[in-house]
Amino acid sequence: MSVAKPDNNFKFLTSERSLDKQAAPDRVTHFNEIYVPFDEQSAADQSGRCLGCGNPYCEWKCPVHNFIPDWLALVEEGRLMEAAELSNRTNSLPEICGRICPQDRLCEGACTLNDGLGAVTIGSVEKYITDTALKQGWQPDLSDVVPTGKRMAIIGAGPAGLGCADILARNGVEAVVYDRYDEIGGLLMFGIPGFKLDKDVITLRRKVFENMGIKFQLNTEVGKDISMEQLLDKYDGVFLGMGTYKFVDGGFPGEGLPGVYPALPYLIGNVREQLSMGAADSPFIDMKDKNVLVLGGGDTAMDCNRTAIRQGARSVSCVYRRDEANMPGSRAELVNAKEEGVEFLWNRQPLEIVGDDKVEGLKVVRTELGPADLNGRRSPQPIPGSEEIIAADAVLVAFGFRPNPPHWLEQFGVEFHKDGRVKVQGTGSVGQTSNPRIFAGGDMSRGSDLVVTAVHDGRNAAYAFLDSMDL
Repeated sequence: MSVAKPDNNFKFLTSERSLDKQAAPDRVTHFNEIYVPFDEQSAADQSGRCLGCGNPYCEWKCPVHNFIPDWLALVEEGRLMEAAELSNRTNSLPEICGRICPQDRLCEGACTLNDGLGAVTIGSVEKYITDTALKQGWQPDLSDVVPTGKRMAIIGAGPAGLGCADILARNGVEAVVYDRYDEIGGLLMFGIPGFKLDKDVITLRRKVFENMGIKFQLNTEVGKDISMEQLLDKYDGVFLGMGTYKFVDGGFPGEGLPGVYPALPYLIGNVREQLSMGAADSPFIDMKDKNVLVLGGGDTAMDCNRTAIRQGARSVSCVYRRDEANMPGSRAELVNAKEEGVEFLWNRQPLEIVGDDKVEGLKVVRTELGPADLNGRRSPQPIPGSEEIIAADAVLVAFGFRPNPPHWLEQFGVEFHKDGRVKVQGTGSVGQTSNPRIFAGGDMSRGSDLVVTAVHDGRNAAYAFLDSMDL
């Protein structure tokens, strides 16, 4: 699709990039979103900065290949409902990705204006489109959808499962989503803090999906409350979108001491406390008045840093074994954490968590970056004699996650990679496993990655299912 751009092609010279957020002293007092949303005028002004490139790098850098210049042009012209329809055509969760995607290394990082003039604030416009359209009564147009009589069970109501369900519903297939939690979204709902993603956004998206005919069977764990055999008997296909929940430990002494916590249960417990939803299997852990160390340099570590600050920690320090330039997390999140009072201790390699009957500190060794590893990243090398102990009352371990698919999948011919990822067939992540009736996508097939890549995989798996059914 191509939308004609209005005549003012030089608006980027008179209008600057805009991304307003609450001041740090104010925002650390609550768990609400920190960015000021666009109104109609500010969204139009920012959209008008787009150059309408003939070969839009922003679009190609986006994992779901959103029609970014086209819906920016529609917003500039005031054609909101058309922009919403177009945005939701390629992305099943645009208002969510607009909030939590690392735009600095995706669409905005690829924006032509990012070279000195300031990228178009694509993410803020993206969330404005669907947020505002839904308030004005917009719903996806499924008027031409013809029911096929086919049904698919989806295990996991995270971004991969929701992306799969979206495409199925748009193509006349009944999608029933099973999830062990009491609300949809997976880590979108329970793992990502509210200051990045307001939970009302997810509950509203659930209503959109239900209006599309998607059914949700919550508080239902496949393999316990319902078997895989039952799903394969009832449905034409099954999609696996259970994500990655097995945290990576450091493998050093002292990790079993009281006061050491894995990142994900800590974050889940805090979100459930904020929502007054009860502890479930992740009890609330309060960092008030504690000296907290967070180990890791990814976005989960940033979430832990900023959550502990809001809980009233006396101090929060983030320990990472490489330097700032080589940290994997979002630069925007790094800036936010610094503004909110987090101290970063770069080039420190954890060696041991010290203490007798509880955490008292962390022993580290300073590092310098050596040759690149197999992934092209420079490996940290310890500097002999540079060991030190950093005092702490609590340590949060945020080293990432690994796939942990249920063992019973092997009974159904599903094959795994050595690292636990589910194998999918064909060139790229088409979604079909070694069992032709079982499909997979998102983190459990590609490894821990972004929300938008999980959405992409779920949508592709749905298309693979449609092809297998000759639909």
